[in-house]
Amino acid sequence: MLIELHLLQSFPVSNLNRDDLGQPKTARFGGHTRARISSQSLKRAARQLLAQHGLDTSELGVRTKRLRDAAASILADRGRNRDEALGVCQAGLEEIGFAAHPATGLTKYLLYVGQPAQEHLADYCDERWDTLAKTVADAKQRKEKTEKTPQKKTAKTAAAKPTKQAQEHTQRILDGTRAADIALFGRMIADNTDFNVNAASQVAHALSTHAVVNEFDYYTALDDLRPDAEPAADMIGTVDFNTACFYRYANLDLDQLATNLPADPDLVARAARAWLYSFIHAVPGGKQNSMAARTMPQALLGVVRETGAWNLANAFLSPVTDVPDLMAASAQRLVDHFQQLRGFYGDTQLRHTSIASIGSPVTGVPDDEIAPTLDTFTARLLTATKN
Repeated sequence: MLIELHLLQSFPVSNLNRDDLGQPKTARFGGHTRARISSQSLKRAARQLLAQHGLDTSELGVRTKRLRDAAASILADRGRNRDEALGVCQAGLEEIGFAAHPATGLTKYLLYVGQPAQEHLADYCDERWDTLAKTVADAKQRKEKTEKTPQKKTAKTAAAKPTKQAQEHTQRILDGTRAADIALFGRMIADNTDFNVNAASQVAHALSTHAVVNEFDYYTALDDLRPDAEPAADMIGTVDFNTACFYRYANLDLDQLATNLPADPDLVARAARAWLYSFIHAVPGGKQNSMAARTMPQALLGVVRETGAWNLANAFLSPVTDVPDLMAASAQRLVDHFQQLRGFYGDTQLRHTSIASIGSPVTGVPDDEIAPTLDTFTARLLTATKN
């Protein structure tokens, strides 16, 4: 059972997702340059809204390199010396297979963990405090000895295999079966693939329905305390931007979501609803303070299907151009392409279709598939998954 979201969203002057040069991201599609927003950017924007749409923060994960410091803070609150706790947590992380940098305390990559992970790491380090403290002291002595009497380089020894106790705590620390966003967007842990989570949601890069050319804004700034006799700008710069109507696509595999959250059917249902609303409202935060490109989708197509998945980007393989209403023309293109696929490949796998449009109505859509409001649109999709 899958829910598919197809959205058309027009943004005015904006730079929502920029590349390494600070320019709005683009892609060549259908032989033309299109504006692009990466799937990672859209997923992050949606993930930040999940708590606003029915999920508690305790049901969401944390993406961090700072587990050592978080666990040390918990131990300090329990009465342990914070400086000692930092060293013990450093050793504890290494013992369970996630060594942190000795100077910064950061793990080598972001770990995506549930909210209780910090507490579980603190518990592990608390239980093994004496042993881990001795490990820290021994390492310090070896370092001091090496600094006084440099040793010849020898081959590195293989890392010790984690103990059964360490493996059990690793299981608790990396448990994602109560974190809805880990279940939705998946997780990869390079050092221990046993804890990888297959994402229940797939998200496409958003592409403009038309060709674009990036532009730039030339600006100047003046010093408020500058004497009148000294004209000229005190700062000169440029900011890249474009304007575009984007086609956005994402889907949610409800069976995979239930597999990822096996203990709580209610959480599965609330996560699906939160995903739906969050993706509809998701807007990346790039350059928003200076451009305020806060718009909402104007055309929405939702599909509940039992098998397969249709990304409808090919509706815009030939860019929309020379039309008086870009959004209306894009919406009609989207619906027409969907109906063509439906007619050719059949619609027996489709359980429900719902279409909502702000502004000019699309043609060729049965009346019972038109939703007048967002709440009607989402309610129909969620109800169809239960029938």
